Amino acid sequence: MQSSARTYLIQGILFVVTIITTTLAGAEWMFGNIFSFVYNFYAMLGGVEPASAAEAQEKLLGWPQFLQGLHFSIPFLAILTIHEFGHYFVAKAHQVKVTLPYYIPLWFGIPQSIGTMGAFIRIKSVVTSRLKFFDIGIAGPLAGFIAALAVLWYGFTHLPPVDYIFTIHPEYARYGSSYPQFVYDNASGNLVLGDNILFWLFKTYVADPNLLPHPNEMVHYPYIFAGYLALFFTSLNLIPIGQLDGGHILYGLIGKKKFNVIAPLLFGFFAFYAGLGLFRAESFATANDGAFYEQLIYLALYIYLLYICFKRVSENNGTAFMVSLIIVVAQFAVSYLRPDWEGSTGFLPFVFILGRFLGIKHPETEENEPLDTPRIILGVCALIIFVISFSPNPFIIVE
Repeated sequence: MQSSARTYLIQGILFVVTIITTTLAGAEWMFGNIFSFVYNFYAMLGGVEPASAAEAQEKLLGWPQFLQGLHFSIPFLAILTIHEFGHYFVAKAHQVKVTLPYYIPLWFGIPQSIGTMGAFIRIKSVVTSRLKFFDIGIAGPLAGFIAALAVLWYGFTHLPPVDYIFTIHPEYARYGSSYPQFVYDNASGNLVLGDNILFWLFKTYVADPNLLPHPNEMVHYPYIFAGYLALFFTSLNLIPIGQLDGGHILYGLIGKKKFNVIAPLLFGFFAFYAGLGLFRAESFATANDGAFYEQLIYLALYIYLLYICFKRVSENNGTAFMVSLIIVVAQFAVSYLRPDWEGSTGFLPFVFILGRFLGIKHPETEENEPLDTPRIILGVCALIIFVISFSPNPFIIVE
């Protein structure tokens, strides 16, 4: 089999598997349960109490629920595909060699995954100019954002009747449309989608307030959930750091010299925000020596994590360590002055991926001609899209 044919086969298999895994994940989010074959596997391993088996079997997911999961996987993968082909076609127009998208399936068998880690295209030739980096970088987010708007518009304008939630939570039916007043007092573990500007506008001005679900139930509405996830990943991609799409855009707008000053500063602020509130001075003010040393160990590990993230910013390891300490001291200071201010620790893994693997600076190009006015306007539009799509706390676990 020729190399190109083998590559197409791998890409095709990954795409089909990703359709399956995102459909499984979509059904799990919609119905809040697991599939019967997953349950049977856990039971075989002895991970299920016999007393709970009969009750659990009644709620397990099967083939009908799998088909319902297509309401999530199709719009979500459509947005993802449109995003990647935005990059692909613009790269082809610039005669840059790229591959078709590689989809990454990832499914855990529990209602906590979305069935994929996304998709990517490989650039197989050198991108020689700021203009090309800008065009290729901005095409994906713009295309995907428009697709996400369409999905969100459909989701919020085609909300099912209130009774829909009773098919997922039959125990709510006895309360009727007043169920939120009674069922959430002792609820914990629910996932709430944190607002961004655009999502708030849709909820406030597009959705029928009589049909709008409670925030605790948004994840059961597949088109809304797919559109929200698309906005979340679009905003992550548009962070103007390194070789993210936003990094390509900012590099095209301001060039390498300014970029390599601004991007590390933005990365430092991002890391500061992500860890804000993770450690507080009062956590160390304890008479329990064990608790004190435990917190001290966690703090040392956190500083080391930041050090790893900032090692690629400067060739001087001492500088990376000093920056890490400055960020931690600033976090302690802000948490002391404003204990109600908290970041979002869920961003810390992404901070690590950026700092350790993707990089914070941008590769230099041979041609550094400034962009024309239409492209500058597009760049400003991309910045606006980032602002209205970014959720400071995107996924909130109700405690």
